[in-house]
Amino acid sequence: MVKKMNVFLLIILLFGFSSAQTKITLNDAIKLALQKNTILNQTENNLSSQESGVTAAYGNFLPSLGAFASWGWDRNEQAGSIRYINGVPFNIPKITSETRSYIASVNSDITLFDGLSNFANLSYAKNSLSSTKFLVEFIKQQTVFNTISRYYNLVTQTELLKVREENVKKQGINFKTIEEKNRLGAATLADLYQQQVELGNAELQVINQNLEVQKAKNNLLIFLGLDVTGDYTFETELTGREESILAADLEEDYKNIQERISDAYNNRLDYKSKLYELEGSLNQITIARSGHFPRLTGSLSFSSYSNKYEDLFKSKTYSVGLNLNIPIFSGFSVSNRVQIAEVQAMNKELEVRELERKIKQEINESYLSLIAAKKSLSVSEKNVYAAEERLKIEQERYNLGSSKLLDLLIANSSYITAKTDYLNAQYSYIIISDQIKYYLGILDITKYE
Repeated sequence: MVKKMNVFLLIILLFGFSSAQTKITLNDAIKLALQKNTILNQTENNLSSQESGVTAAYGNFLPSLGAFASWGWDRNEQAGSIRYINGVPFNIPKITSETRSYIASVNSDITLFDGLSNFANLSYAKNSLSSTKFLVEFIKQQTVFNTISRYYNLVTQTELLKVREENVKKQGINFKTIEEKNRLGAATLADLYQQQVELGNAELQVINQNLEVQKAKNNLLIFLGLDVTGDYTFETELTGREESILAADLEEDYKNIQERISDAYNNRLDYKSKLYELEGSLNQITIARSGHFPRLTGSLSFSSYSNKYEDLFKSKTYSVGLNLNIPIFSGFSVSNRVQIAEVQAMNKELEVRELERKIKQEINESYLSLIAAKKSLSVSEKNVYAAEERLKIEQERYNLGSSKLLDLLIANSSYITAKTDYLNAQYSYIIISDQIKYYLGILDITKYE
């Protein structure tokens, strides 16, 4: 029912996108990504073949059963002739004969022993299926986190654009003020030109920041599988969830980060998938080694043959047999397959060890980034307040003629920098709060499915 609702929502969203401007929230973006992610859809499609492989592996333990039937008709026509026997002619008349044949048979074969290959093949099929299932869930988590990162990058660039636009308004007001003061002789022409340069630089910053917004927007739209030329808007206001993250002390929540690494191995779905891949590679070794062992099969058959349909099952043949195939020499091909399977298993084990190191690295780096982001958030928030107050003071002093324009420009630049740093720190902290959950394997995606 939930999946049907998600599909219905997707249809509504896509229809809305094609007809008019539509605002997309973070939840909308995540649901779209889960519906249209190509890699996720391909991996989910692979589940069907994996499930079929398990069924086929069970079938190796069952006897095969086949039936055969045939019908044949022959007509023999011989022309009349004269034959001489001891010089005496004999007339051979024209001969026409017809024969029919009816055959029916049923046969069955069963593998009694194949060097445990059938057991290993079943285990391999199950491990492959489990690995794919965990991989599907991991790709979902990955898709959710990538959507979150791209979405907040767009929001950050959009908020920075607002700061640049606000700066243009301020510089424009200052330019008009200085222009009027210059007309009255209260400001120098150098101050007027300097302010004109500052206004132009502020307008250039808006143009450049607008380009960054479009890049971030296109990056998100492409990831969501949407048309980059479409008319979309995105929710940029902080939600209750985001405000609660900014107010929370996440450093305290993850202070025992080293102890949680072992839990990450149990929670990380990509790690579980890789472990099942390793088990599957060990099964392949058993399958390859089975070529060294004898193969024992059994057979059972029943058949009947007749020239008349009504007499078909009057004559019957039953047969039961055992076949033992003992490999003596196969040109080292079996040994080669075993060695290849062993090398693949060793490589899979190396991949598992490498993933373990990568998980530790990701968690540690994410935790350090969390600490840095928390401190940056606190410091940058104070800097914004201090820079804003200083800007007010310098603006007032310059209006009264008690300070230079340079002091006002420096104060304004410091304010813009502080505001930019604060916005970056805010959304960096929000992204890292989800990133550390993603690396620990505890990012909850059920509400988006």
